Amino acid sequence: MNAYLWRATLDTLSFLPLSSADPFGGVIITDWYSPPATPGERFRATAYILGRQLRSDGVRISVFRQEQRNGTWVDAPVAPSTNTDMENQVLARARELRSQTAAR
Repeated sequence: MNAYLWRATLDTLSFLPLSSADPFGGVIITDWYSPPATPGERFRATAYILGRQLRSDGVRISVFRQEQRNGTWVDAPVAPSTNTDMENQVLARARELRSQTAAR
């Protein structure tokens, strides 16, 4: 597993409460989080670090969303670009971490 992708994924998802992190399997699972501005909706994410190389296909993130309806949480669609946007943020952060390490 790529250490830069792992660290960058933890950094990127740090606004969500961590449910579990398996560095050996390369899986990070968050718990539900409701943004203060929209308490009737909540999000969670699952991230998979897929390889040892720092490449665009090295991380996959799935974001899940629910809305509260009549006091019950119901699955709701996530914008199609959300997963890709999160993956791109991870990749940008991983490159930043790698360049910081190389500069030392």
